[in-house]
Amino acid sequence: MSDKFFFKGRQDARQTTLKYGYERNASRIAGSKKYPLELVVTNDTRKQEVEALVAEANLYADITIDTKEGAVEKINELTALLNKKGTVTVEKAPARNDPCICGSGKKYKKCCGK
Repeated sequence: MSDKFFFKGRQDARQTTLKYGYERNASRIAGSKKYPLELVVTNDTRKQEVEALVAEANLYADITIDTKEGAVEKINELTALLNKKGTVTVEKAPARNDPCICGSGKKYKKCCGK
């Protein structure tokens, strides 16, 4: 017999989001008091510089000093937050039948919208 006549049960709608790996914890804000940035620097003077950058950006961070041979700084999270672009807003062009933006009193399609 065919399987199409038997009820297999309803699929859970959330399984698709789990399969593709979407961020389920969207309320997690990096650099906040609850979720501070985890930064690693190589010396004390660099730590003071990074602390100044964090304070200037009103963020919170746990900064540790790694003095081992061949240690590498890890401040990628901080640089990503500092270089984040703002929201871009674009002024909407007038529709054809709106008054012209040049102030002539004509419709846009008869004046500047040729």
